[in-house]
Amino acid sequence: MILVAGGIKGGSGKTTTAVNIAILRASQGKDVLLVDADDQETSADFTALRTEEHPDAPGYTCVKLTGPAVRTEVLRLAERFDDVVIDTGGRDTSSQRAALAIADVLLIPFVPRSFDLWSLEKAAGLVDEMRTVNPDLRAHCFLNRSDPRGTDNAEAAEILRETDTVTFLDTPLGSRKAFSNAAAQGLAVTELKPRDPKAVDELTALYRAVFDTYLISD
Repeated sequence: MILVAGGIKGGSGKTTTAVNIAILRASQGKDVLLVDADDQETSADFTALRTEEHPDAPGYTCVKLTGPAVRTEVLRLAERFDDVVIDTGGRDTSSQRAALAIADVLLIPFVPRSFDLWSLEKAAGLVDEMRTVNPDLRAHCFLNRSDPRGTDNAEAAEILRETDTVTFLDTPLGSRKAFSNAAAQGLAVTELKPRDPKAVDELTALYRAVFDTYLISD
């Protein structure tokens, strides 16, 4: 699978999603390529920290690519790996478009706030446009940093369900310190000690929803 963690709103959690899925996939014995296609290069920095601090942890290959090279180099490298995870920036960039031109799955995190949800229409428009060159592209969205209480989550989920272009996955990731604490140590949330069972369960549910949907559709 070539999976893109993307969207057009910054700060929604694309890098957190990308690195955690890459590590979960690697822990299943898969040979994974993580592509940092974001100008901020956070995935690459995270990987450097992980390699230095946890040399015996499940590993993956990380490369930095931008612009049209995201498409050409991933196509060249993909056959060497079981899966490719591409972390794109929070804007409609040439790097993201290059990734979507070859992706099997696009995964878009949305924070349950008005400004983030307002970008849904633009994200759906981008997906529709990219399907003219990649008609098999499957697009999914989910709530990230969801609230522990209140009605914001339900209201946001209702909005995300309204578009037929992007399929809503009811597998939210909560607003939990475990995700940021794990990232600061170069770890996936599933590797963090002490363990946060709720964070682990949420990430595992998202992971299974993405890969089970992909495999069943195949």
